[in-house]
Amino acid sequence: MSDATGVIHDIGYQRYTGPRLGRRQVFGALYGHGVRTVFGLGRSAKAKIFPWLVVAVVTVVAAGLTAVRSQIGEVVMTYAQFADAMSWLVIFFVAVAAPELVSRDLRSGVLPLYFSRPLPRGDYALAKLLALGTALWLLLGGPQLVMFLGAAFTTSRGLRGVWDELLDLLPGLLYAGLWAVVFASIGLLVASLTGKRAFAAGGIVAVFLMTAPVVGVLSIMPSRTVNELAFLASPSTLVGGVGNWALGDRLTQGRGGMPIGDFGPVYAVVAVLLVAACVSLLLLRYRKVAAR
Repeated sequence: MSDATGVIHDIGYQRYTGPRLGRRQVFGALYGHGVRTVFGLGRSAKAKIFPWLVVAVVTVVAAGLTAVRSQIGEVVMTYAQFADAMSWLVIFFVAVAAPELVSRDLRSGVLPLYFSRPLPRGDYALAKLLALGTALWLLLGGPQLVMFLGAAFTTSRGLRGVWDELLDLLPGLLYAGLWAVVFASIGLLVASLTGKRAFAAGGIVAVFLMTAPVVGVLSIMPSRTVNELAFLASPSTLVGGVGNWALGDRLTQGRGGMPIGDFGPVYAVVAVLLVAACVSLLLLRYRKVAAR
């Protein structure tokens, strides 16, 4: 009986000697991948159809407004009003984008793989939220930039006219950021509740659209105070109320705007609390998901 001998095979494995990236790089990678996912970049042509169709629509509208303004010499729609006018498209954009960011991961069960690395549970949720918020801000801010460039190149007041346009653009971009933060917070929270994208999309649309009739009912109540606070009942009108208070004529063009009375600060506080509540619930949701 011969003694058994062992054989060592060298199959080429080597130790990793490169830099070991940490939490910041992981967060950045998740964020960048999230933004690309929203716009379908790096994915199939089918995944690109809807987001880029929406981008094309808002860009064409902005270009059309710019062309009309250059012909008649008057502002047809302010930068802030553009965000309000595109709110319906933003709702459906969120309804498609948010489930792509989180529902797919829930359904495919890859979250344990994410959390097996040195990635805090909250970082995953915050990276996805930041990605969706960035995409929404670009969706509304990009066309505003098109409007600004068109106005800047056609102004008859030289550098002074360009400067005035810039002063109008900046509040519009901030207002677009408010839309992005509120809608992204609500949309991602709803999408995180289910791994089925169709259910998540339907839930997001329902949250935004089913609250609109509540505003209508409250706005015709006999109490003036209830009328002025009615717009708190829907995310869209809540954002509009904050804009109406903060931007004034830049949003309303002297047309009165929403009848919120002296409750503008209340709208701002409620918007902040709504975003804070959605983010807190989102973090809590992923703390429970990761514990499974």
